[in-house]
Amino acid sequence: MKLNYRTVWISDVHLGTRGCKAEFLLDFLKHIDCEQLVLVGDIIDLWKMKNGWYWPPMHSEIVQHLMALAKQGKRVIYVPGNHDELFRGYVDSLMAGIEIRNELIHRTADGRRFLVMHGDEFDAVVCNSRWLAVLGSEAYDFSLLLNRWFNALRRRLGFPYWSLSAYLKHSIKNAVSFISSFEAALVHAAEQRGVDGVICGHIHHAAIRDVDGITYCNTGDWVESCTALVESPEGKLSILRWAEESAFLLTESDIETRADKRRLATAG
Repeated sequence: MKLNYRTVWISDVHLGTRGCKAEFLLDFLKHIDCEQLVLVGDIIDLWKMKNGWYWPPMHSEIVQHLMALAKQGKRVIYVPGNHDELFRGYVDSLMAGIEIRNELIHRTADGRRFLVMHGDEFDAVVCNSRWLAVLGSEAYDFSLLLNRWFNALRRRLGFPYWSLSAYLKHSIKNAVSFISSFEAALVHAAEQRGVDGVICGHIHHAAIRDVDGITYCNTGDWVESCTALVESPEGKLSILRWAEESAFLLTESDIETRADKRRLATAG
């Protein structure tokens, strides 16, 4: 049973790293149907791949699945981020049927206009201190390693997946302050462009919130929370948390029940 959406946005997959939750993402892609899929940056982690090759078969399967969607006539758009910035050299071209764009304006089914970009352009650390960003990436990778051990223990004890690294990050005062500043910068950019909202990734913190009349949306990531931003056929935006809803962790009855609840919520 597939979940049907008008548009799906995912970002910060970080293929080519051990932290990538490829099994969750592949399961997600196989259980959705959408008119267009937007990849909002950091899909492939070229930073990490410079330090050593890690590319299991499932990572290739994800790339093949994305290309197959484009071949089937689905609109697949790739907005590169800082970890896959090499692809910014191919902006406004097609690669295996996938559109490469630096940014785009998306119009929802209910007529709202959203600026879509990765968001690293508004991260002062990435823009002004590249070495510090790389150091931060290494520390982040270590927290993800701890996260894998932590969740392996939780699985043995019968508990569901829970992101320790996300909890640590969002519990630190400076991290929370950075997230707020980042959101404010993106909202300001949307105001300047005269659009109704902004959709971005980069900071691995899924959210939808109204900020002074501008709708701020962040797609989250697929190394910690396994989240996607989705648009219903009517234009309603919501965050889908696949680590909690994954089909390979739920029974068929669970999936049907949750799909019914979504339909009722949308209808309401």
